[in-house]
Order: sequence, then C-alpha cells, then structure tokens
Amino acid sequence: MRACVGCARRESGIGATRGAASLTAAGPTYHAGVPVERDALSDQIHLLGDTLGETIVEQEGRPLFELVEEIRALAKAFRAGDAAAGERLNARVAGLSLAEAHGVAKAFAAYFQLVNLAEEQERLRILRERTRAADASGAPMGETLADAFSTLAREGIGADETQALLDRLRVMPVFTAHPTEAKRRTVLFKHDRLSGILARLETEGLLPDERRDAILGLREEIVSLWQTDETRSHRIGVLDEVRNGLYYFEATLFDLVPRMQARLRRALESAYPERAFRVPIVLRFGSWIGGDRDGNPYVTLEVTEQALREHQLMALRLHQRSLERIGNHLSSSGRRGTTPALRESLEVDALLFPEEARRARERYPDQPYRQKLALVRTKLGATAEAAARPWRADHRPRSGAYRNAEEFLADLALVRESLREHRGERLAEGRLADVVAQAECFGFHLATLDLRQHSASQTEALEEIFDRYGASGYREWSEERRIEILTGELLGSRPLTPAHLDFSPATRESVELFRLVRRAHERVGPRSIDCFVISMTRHASDVLAVLLLARDAGVAEGLDVVPLFETVADLQRAPEILGRLLDNPAYMRHLEARGRAQQVMIGYSDSNKDAGYLAANWELHLAQRRLPALCQERGVRLTLFHGRGGTAGRGGGRTNHAILAQPPESVQGRLKLTEQGETVTARYAVPALAERHLEQLLHAVIVASGKRPRSSPSRNGAWEQALNDLAARSAAAYRELVRAAPTLDYFRQATPIDAISQLNLGSRPARRAGGAGIEDLRAIPWVFAWTQSRVTLPGWYGIGAAVAGWAGTHVERLELLATMYREWLFFRTVMDNAQMSMRKADMRIAELYASLAGEEVRAAVFPRLREEFERTESALLRLTGQRDLLDREPWLQRSIRVRNPYIDPMNAVQVALLRRLRVTSDAAEAEELRTAILASVNGIAAGLRNTG
Repeated sequence: MRACVGCARRESGIGATRGAASLTAAGPTYHAGVPVERDALSDQIHLLGDTLGETIVEQEGRPLFELVEEIRALAKAFRAGDAAAGERLNARVAGLSLAEAHGVAKAFAAYFQLVNLAEEQERLRILRERTRAADASGAPMGETLADAFSTLAREGIGADETQALLDRLRVMPVFTAHPTEAKRRTVLFKHDRLSGILARLETEGLLPDERRDAILGLREEIVSLWQTDETRSHRIGVLDEVRNGLYYFEATLFDLVPRMQARLRRALESAYPERAFRVPIVLRFGSWIGGDRDGNPYVTLEVTEQALREHQLMALRLHQRSLERIGNHLSSSGRRGTTPALRESLEVDALLFPEEARRARERYPDQPYRQKLALVRTKLGATAEAAARPWRADHRPRSGAYRNAEEFLADLALVRESLREHRGERLAEGRLADVVAQAECFGFHLATLDLRQHSASQTEALEEIFDRYGASGYREWSEERRIEILTGELLGSRPLTPAHLDFSPATRESVELFRLVRRAHERVGPRSIDCFVISMTRHASDVLAVLLLARDAGVAEGLDVVPLFETVADLQRAPEILGRLLDNPAYMRHLEARGRAQQVMIGYSDSNKDAGYLAANWELHLAQRRLPALCQERGVRLTLFHGRGGTAGRGGGRTNHAILAQPPESVQGRLKLTEQGETVTARYAVPALAERHLEQLLHAVIVASGKRPRSSPSRNGAWEQALNDLAARSAAAYRELVRAAPTLDYFRQATPIDAISQLNLGSRPARRAGGAGIEDLRAIPWVFAWTQSRVTLPGWYGIGAAVAGWAGTHVERLELLATMYREWLFFRTVMDNAQMSMRKADMRIAELYASLAGEEVRAAVFPRLREEFERTESALLRLTGQRDLLDREPWLQRSIRVRNPYIDPMNAVQVALLRRLRVTSDAAEAEELRTAILASVNGIAAGLRNTG
C-alpha cells in the first residue's frame, strides 16, 4: 500500500492543490532552468485528484466539490487530534441530503479507485528499479525464480533432485467470486485504460502534444468512470461473476504463462548451466465461480454447464488470437523442406475444409506453415461453433472440430517438429513455443472448474436413494454402518441409480451433478472438472458418499474427492478421518486410479469464525504437520488446498511469507490456494504485477520444497506448549464474546451486515441457511461487516486476553514470546498480520458504528471490544519490542495513516445512511439509500484494500 506515501509529503486530495487539472500538470519541474527530480507517485496522485475534482465540478456542480473538500478538511483535522472536528464531521454528514451523501461517498470511492491505480504504477516503478539494481549487481533479485534455484544450488541440491522437484511442481491459484469488490467488467476495462495513460505519461521524451493528448484522454476516462455505475443496479448473477473472472484470463493470464515458462528456463540455466532440464507447465489455474454450490441456490446444473461453455469459448477465442498473432511470423518457404507428417496433415485438413484449404494455398503460396496454421484456426472456429450449443444427450461432434485439446496440441507439434528438422529451431522455440505453452496450460477448459457442495446434500440424497431400496434411515446410521454399506457399494458393480431419475428435485440435482461431470469430460476434457470439494466434512463417510455418487456416474477415476476441514474440531479430527479413508479398500482403489494423489482442503475463514484468529491459525498449522506425516507414512502424495481470503482473519497477508512459514513437509512442490476478494484485482489486473505475484508464489513453493524436511523450531517443546496454551485462552475469550446473545445483536445493529446481505455485491446469499446464529452466517460477510465498521475483530480478537492470562507480568514467559517472534517465522507472520489488522481498525470510528446499536446492547459489547483492542495492542508491542504497531514496516504504517482521513468520511456517511435506512418506510427511498450505501461499501473496501 504505497499509494498514499506521497500524500504525506504534500497536501493531496480531490482537487486539493490546484483546483483544476492543468493540461501540463504532469510535466517536468524546473529550478533555475534545470530539471528537478520529483516524486512520481505524488505527482500522479495530484494529477488524478485534481482531474477528479474538475470532473465533480463539471458533472455535479461546485457545491458538491466544496462539500467534499469541507468534509475532507474536517476528517484531516479529526485525525490530527481535533476531537471537535470529528463531532462537526459527524453532524455535517448527518445533515446531508440523500443526494449529497451519495455524492460524497461516490467522490471518495472514486478517489480511492484512482489512488489505487497510482499505487499500482508505483509498485511497477519500484519493481523495475529493483530489477535494474539486481541486474547491475549480478545477483538475482529476491523472491524470483532465479533466486529460488540459486538457493537450491547453494543448499547443495543437485540437478537430478531439482528435475524431480520440477516434475512434481504444481502451483494452482483458484479464483472465487469476490463479493467484497463487485466491479463490473466495464469498470475493470476503464481502469485498464487509465493505467495505460498513467504509464504513457511517464514515457521519456514524450512530446508536448502527446502529453496534452494523454491528459485529455485521462480526463475523458475519469468522466466516463464518474458517469458509470460501479456495480449493477440488480443483484449480480453467477454468470456475471463467471465473466468477471474470465476477464483476468483474457487481459493478463493467458499471455503471462509463456513468460513465466521462459523465466523458469532462464533461472534453471543460470543456477545449473551444465544441465538441460525438462521444464513442464508448473502453473495451472482453477475456478469456483459457477461450480461452488455450497449455500448458493443460484448455482444450478444449467449455470454450471453454461460456466463450462463460457470457459471453453474463451479458451478457444484466446487460442485463435495467439495464432493470429504469429500468422505472419512463420512464413518460411516450403523450399526449405517440411516433414512428411506435416504434408500429410495438410492433405487431411483439405478434405475436411476444401474451400478454406484452397484459400490458404492461394493466399500463402509455398508457405506450408502459414497454410497449416490457417487451417488450425478454422478447426478452432468449428470447435467454438460446436461449444456454443447446449449439451444435449444426443450430442454429435461437429465435422472438422477438434475433439479435445490434445488434437490441437498434436497439430502444433507437427509444425514445431517440421521447423526443428529444417533449421527452424529458433522459430520452433520462440513464439510458437509460447502458443504451445498456452495450449498445454489452458487446453480447451481455460481453468479447471472445481465443484463444491455441503456434506449434508450428499447425506440427504443417499437417505432417499437407500430408502428406495428398503435400507431406510441413512441419516441416523452410525458411522461404522455408513462406511460398511458405502464400501460394499463401491466394491460392487451394480448401479446405484436408474437412468431415469424419479427422486425429489434435490436428490435428482445431486445425482445429475455427477452426470454433468461426465458430459464435461466428454465435451471439454477431463481437466474441465477434476475436483469435488466437500464443505463441512465431519466423517469419512462424507467422502465415501461423494465417491459413490461419482462412481455411479462413471467419473470416479477422473475426480479428486476433497474433504474440506473448516472448524477447529474438524481440523483436529482431520488426520483420523483421512486415516480411516486410507485404511478403506474401496477408497484406496480410487486413489490408485488417481496416482495415489490426495487433495485436502483446509479452511481459514470458518475456523476463524469458530475459534478466533490465534486458535485458528495454530490449528491450521498443526493440521499442516499431521496430514503430510500421515500421507508420507502411507505412500500417498498430498496436495494441501488453502482456502484463503484477503484479510488476516481469512488467511490473508503476504502469501509468499505464509507459504514459507508453513511446515516444509506440507508443501513438497505442490500448492493450491483460493484467490478472492479485491485481492484478485490487486494481484491480477496488471500483467507485470500478476507476473510478480505468481513468481513470488513459485519462489516460495520451490524454496520451501528444497529445504531438507524439518519440523517447526522449538525449545524442548516450550514454544509449542506456549502456543497450545495461548490458543486455548484466545479461543475461550473469543467464544465467550461472539456466542453471547448481546454480541450477535450488536453485530446486526452496529455493523452494515443487514445492508450487505441486501446489497448487490454477489450472487451468494450472506447465510448458508435461514437461521440467525453465527454458525449460519457465511464467513465472508462476517469478516467484511466487522472490517467495514473498523473493528476488524476476526484479525486480532483474543490475542490480548491470551497473553495477559498466560504471561501476565511473568518476565520469563514474556521473553519466551519475544524469542518466538524473533526466531519462528510462523509465529512472527501471525503476529505481524494481526498488527496490520489492528492498524486498519479504529476504535473511534467503531464507536460511531456502536451508536447504531441499542443502549443496552452497546453497553454490553463495545467496552469489551475496546478493552480487548487495547490489551492486544499492549501485548503485541511487548512481544515485538516496538513503540507503535508496524514500526518495522514504516511504509505500511504511514500509508494506512495517510489513507484514514479519506476513509473516515465514507464511514461517517455509511453510518448516517444506515441510520436512515433502518427507519424509512418508503420503498423508493430505501432503494436509493441502498445504492448510496453500496458506494460507501465499495469506497471503504478500496481504501482499506484487503477487506475480504
């Protein structure tokens, strides 16, 4: 979060300094006729702020602009220590008309959108500077692939071991819908154009006319952004979310994979110059969008099928785009020679597409490679035409279409081998190799669509199915009986369900889902869906139930059945449950068919919601030690799937640091993790930043896998015993708070949770079921609502109580904690993420939200929140040895401090709007209030960044 660092040097804001943007505002500064080095970040923030101010005046009138500036000035004064300014700010905001409140929220939200774009440019500048410095020094830059393999070589890991690591190396980010930042594709494209203009303005030697044109373009884009609703007026649908997710593949990832492969090869050549490596595709991508059915009634069979078709159509379109880009490139004359296989393939293609083959020969005479690629594009087009049709049971492949991605790859291989055999090695290993890498990585599926469903759904389906066969009461059976019956069915050969399903709609849907998987494998390929995640896995029978339904549809051998352990109790039982599965002959037969590979997913969100921040992190860490040990003992290759979010309370923070803080035995070259919330945009919207993020991921996985396995550091078990005690105390304090009735009332009254549930942020309801308890509330809105209200409770609550209860004033225990912080990366990472959460919290703003609650509820809860906040702050300062939180990360500390005066007004507006929404009986006014609240929600999320 470097974007606002420049603001600390000069006054900045919405039109704060020059009133209106000058056409030459971003030009060079001169002193005595000599150019003076300026802060590029500060300049861009001023340019964007001034242009936004000009836009507000132009579009809405000077009164709104002056109102925004007045509120901004009050917020700055409040942050500077003027308590009276805070009271005036709240009173001023409370008196705003609805139109004024909406305008103010929209202005500050737009400002943060623009500031975040400037921050991205600053990150790119820093990245380029560090790259140049590393190149000049002759040493690889930190957290790069070159650095990773250099580290392996220094550790004495030879080329053979490195090749073995490469062969098993797989890193898979999995995109989920992001309800904390529901930007439309339209807005994302506008941001992309604005980023391009900002980058152009930094071009050396830009002529005055070119600069003026760029500034005018900037003005135009900001006006367009202002006039565009950031989110839809209606609730976003699942397919809208699917298309939003596909944006990142089209704009960034598809072209990024070949660059990552090239980086990988160069890094290996540098670290092991004597060895030629076989370099597989190590990056894969997944998605839950359109496949995650847990708690989302809108993810139907039809929606999942359409999501798969959208994936396939985008993949085919992008492959066609890549081939068009190299169409003029492979113009080698046929006189240089071609292989018989290539010539034969041209003849076969001509029979399929005689007219297209004739045109290719006329347009590219004696250019066999261009002729071949033209026909490959034709076949991709035929495949896309077939893919656009609904999947009927009587499906017949279209003549001339590719049946699968392997046939497409085979055509590319023919071209590549012919080039290699006729002195075209450089052409074969150049841009054509990039196309091959894209085909290998993305196939025709683009991203593997994971299915996820709650374990109760399979239980209910089998209850009805077994009842049909006279074996009633499945739900009440003991675990032993369930396993016995399920195992017998799995080892037998009889079908479970008839061809015609005459069950209840819910059971029919559960069975048909696996038949949809079979159709996906037939029409798109086995990588279209290869994973079924079982939410709230409580028993081994939950996994066997899914396996039985998969076997009944004929897809068990093509599907990983993945238990998801979410609560603390489930994490503790995970080794026992997995052990029972590995002892089961039917399940082991399935694993043998899957190459003795097992995925296990661990949930950061629900474990936190269940037991609080510290206890959840510790139990996750323990599970990451116990599960790999069990799998290694049984000869099973484990991939841990991390269900992480954006906030510290949901596993957020620096992903590469989190990977390195894991027990090394839990990585071993394989990592799968969710990417969600506004972090998707932050990490993947800009190609260079996406490249850096993915390289950091790969670096961390390689380095963690290259170390000789060793357990977490300890001093005769003292560290682990301390954490066991701290986690238990922390969980007790957390549960005592959140499970009390007044706290749930406070959460509903003093946070925007009810408004969030009604806002059009995502397709998924805020609750899994209709209940009002914390167990029914989904983890994302739980975390999001506490963050919006500036409490950020899931990221720190309970640490203070734990430290005070365990250590008190005991000097030796406090010193032990300080030693753990210095020497144990896991503990340091957990504490540092808590610091970040607390820095983004603000008890003065939280108190404003507390005023929304009834007097008795407020008195019962808010003082406890403030007391624990102060206790946790004191504990963190004592064990880290700092005077203030984040002293060791001053840029982040300063950035949060500088952003606060621009976030505070949106919090004040949100509170005022929530107060009005709760008393209005006018339906039209309520809808307008929700629209304005949505602007404040998105603005606060943009200001705080990792909020979901």
